[in-house]
Amino acid sequence: MNIVVVESPSKAKTINKYLGSGYEVLASFGHIRDLPAKDGSVDPEADFRMVWEVDAQSQKRINDIAKALKGADKLILATDPDREGEAISWHVLEVLNDKKAIKPNTSIERVVFNAITKQSVSEAMKHPRKIDDALVDAYRARRALDYLFGFTLSPVLWRKLPGARSAGRVQSVALRLVCDRELEIEKFVAKEYWSIVARLATPRNDVFEARLVGADGRKIQRLDIGSGAEAEAFTRDLENAVFTVASVEAKPARRNPPPPFTTSTMQQEASRKLGFAPAVTMRLAQRLYEGVEIDGETTGLITYMRTDGIDMAPEAVSEIRGMIGRNYGAQYVPGAPRQYQNKSKNAQEAHEAVRPTSANRAPADIAKYVDRDQARLYELIWNRAVASQMESAELERTTVDINAKVGSRTIELRASGQVVKFDGFLTLYQEGQDEAADDEESRRLPAMSQGEPLQKQSINSTQHFTEPPPRFSEAALVKRMEELGIGRPSTYASILQVLQDRGYVRLDKKRLIPEDKGRVVVAFLESFFTRYVEYDFTAGLEEKLDEISAGRIDWRAVLTEFWGEFIGSVNDIKDVRNRAVLDALNNLLEPHIFPVRADGAPRRQCPQCGSGELSLKTGRFGAFVGCSNYPECNFTRQITPSADGMQGKKVLGEDPATGLEVTLRSGRFGPYLQLGEQVKPPKRKKGEPKVEVEKPKRAGIPKGVSPDDVDLEKALGLLSLPREVGLSPEDGEPILAGIGRFGPYVKHGKTYASLEDGDDVLTIGLNRAVTLIAEKKANPKKGRRFGADPGRTLGDHPDKGGPVVVKNGRYGPYVSHGGINATITGDKKPEDLTLTEAVVLLDARAEQLGSQPRRAAGRKKAGEASEAPKGRKKKAENAEKPAKKAAPRKKAAKKKADVGAAE
Repeated sequence: MNIVVVESPSKAKTINKYLGSGYEVLASFGHIRDLPAKDGSVDPEADFRMVWEVDAQSQKRINDIAKALKGADKLILATDPDREGEAISWHVLEVLNDKKAIKPNTSIERVVFNAITKQSVSEAMKHPRKIDDALVDAYRARRALDYLFGFTLSPVLWRKLPGARSAGRVQSVALRLVCDRELEIEKFVAKEYWSIVARLATPRNDVFEARLVGADGRKIQRLDIGSGAEAEAFTRDLENAVFTVASVEAKPARRNPPPPFTTSTMQQEASRKLGFAPAVTMRLAQRLYEGVEIDGETTGLITYMRTDGIDMAPEAVSEIRGMIGRNYGAQYVPGAPRQYQNKSKNAQEAHEAVRPTSANRAPADIAKYVDRDQARLYELIWNRAVASQMESAELERTTVDINAKVGSRTIELRASGQVVKFDGFLTLYQEGQDEAADDEESRRLPAMSQGEPLQKQSINSTQHFTEPPPRFSEAALVKRMEELGIGRPSTYASILQVLQDRGYVRLDKKRLIPEDKGRVVVAFLESFFTRYVEYDFTAGLEEKLDEISAGRIDWRAVLTEFWGEFIGSVNDIKDVRNRAVLDALNNLLEPHIFPVRADGAPRRQCPQCGSGELSLKTGRFGAFVGCSNYPECNFTRQITPSADGMQGKKVLGEDPATGLEVTLRSGRFGPYLQLGEQVKPPKRKKGEPKVEVEKPKRAGIPKGVSPDDVDLEKALGLLSLPREVGLSPEDGEPILAGIGRFGPYVKHGKTYASLEDGDDVLTIGLNRAVTLIAEKKANPKKGRRFGADPGRTLGDHPDKGGPVVVKNGRYGPYVSHGGINATITGDKKPEDLTLTEAVVLLDARAEQLGSQPRRAAGRKKAGEASEAPKGRKKKAENAEKPAKKAAPRKKAAKKKADVGAAE
């Protein structure tokens, strides 16, 4: 019997059918061990010895494999053909050897295949090899770098910036891209410019448009006409001009098809054309790769989806070319197969591009075997792969130059157009764009000849303003990361998901917007860890990992070089006072935190006392803006001023009952209402009792209510809460309505019932309140966090089984499966959530929980040695043996950091 180990159970099931009765295929369910989220998992003092930990679930799977090996002749490790796959095989082999589960006479082989088809798997079994130590070393180096960066730097963030979650080697650089773009937008100053377009007609009454491009021998660029007066002068001259065709130039052009998909380009196009987040795209691609059952046979539909390669196997190219000839005609087949060269800054180990396993399996043929989203992604992959081997499109680009004579002056105009003479690959596929392109080139121009007169129809001048660079979409950010060489195909999706899960960015209308928390973290890193968030530094580390995987440099040498400088920077920041940190952030984030005031006052002048200076401050819940005159001035607000620019308070009017002023204010936790002013307690002499001063009444703004919509009447209503709705018909006791920490409610005795959509806490009547309370008494669990909402079942988890349910909780909508709850992030609505998107959220949450830092009391001070936890000495069996040469001594303070978020 031969034992084959793969990652997933669905892959195991398919391959078992291919190999027959002489093989037993078992799944490891991904990685079986990882670095535990505690101090000492990577030890620079012991030449970067790494201590691995096998979790309980993985231990059970390893036991199953060990049990199967008792009667086996051969162990075949058939995990994925990349670094992660190589690492999983290595981990499995290491743990089995530690358990002494492999008999001396058992043969050990490593096989890889790029597609899960019977032919690919059978061919791979004929060409076994050993585990690639260089690939494993590259994996270990990446894992150690991520651990050391996140585990060392995250505690620094916690001390200097309360409320910060984590830092990561690649995560932080990706976040910087988003934050830098936002800073560009904030600093952008719009510039006025004008465009002038003439609507002209040929002698045959064919109408077209031409734009102003020059005057009196001077070229005029898009931004050159900067005022209405200039535009008016040109318009006036053109109204009286005589128009003649100066020249007509028609040039043939060819447009070549784009190459087949890499992981990155697949994620980008799926985002642009299908609206899929990168993590969703990868989840769908995984299902297509692992295969479906078609006519009684299970087969993979696409090749391996984590790749930088853009070439395809010769047999695949031959099949595609044959299919193109049969289905589209011989004219769509180029004379020779197309060859593509990878332009990526860092191409990882060579794999095929993402392509269909059979070009003859058209999208329409597989739609009935997969769900809708899988079918849409398959069609995109199929179209791109087939188009990459089709003939080029043939175009004709026409440029017409026109002279407008007015007196002795000559004004030049130009009309451009383009026609498709032969569509070629465009009949099947056109690459998407992140930003809308100018469609002027795609216009078709009427026939014209040199010297021909033209008739003026109208002259239009239009005012424009330059626009700031757009925020990144997920597709655009992935593209930029790939251009810079940051991250890897297997990490792009998880990086974007982590940034959202940490609350560092949010997705709004498919654009990534940095949150205040994220901007403060990036500003801190740019100020004190500049080198480690530089794009070139991060890309350089990726290049070194590639060098390790090629066997050209030693992985421990890379870690030694990194750690020596990095720990020095960490030690330096320990001595920097928090005030110096905040001053640096004030300067770097000034355009964001202290925007130009509408009243012309200095940016940082306190709007409440007028003499203090606003500055970033830190509290237990994170950073906020406060006044330098505290405690005499108690002004605070969130980092970002309110949308209406309100920096301090807005007077709504006077309370007729008390005569006190009612104000709308911007606080550190958001906008709120206040009745009257805070009275300062009198100064007391030593020994005198403290005088209690009554605090002014305050009320928060309910969720969903804009501060702009709060007038005096609504403010007085909110300040009056809780209010009496009426007397209960049951016992005559009062029923109250108010707003609590979990939202608006009605209360009778000790029974609280949450208001539902459509209920207004200020106007709810007695009958409705009685109904809600009666329903709550009949169903006490209604509205509670646990067991409140039975939810909507999206389907069974594709890997683990059991229902995946979307629910509404008191903290917002979430998805649940097997005891794991994941908040629905981004701009996705619960009712629109698909099973695939839910599984992506659950997987990310499970990974986060597996490496969650535990902030225990009594942490060690900087420089203290860390003792081994009790009962853990036996873990030495999973520790790697150190080499002879020791690395620089580690001195940084250690807290349990979020290792899993390191990338």
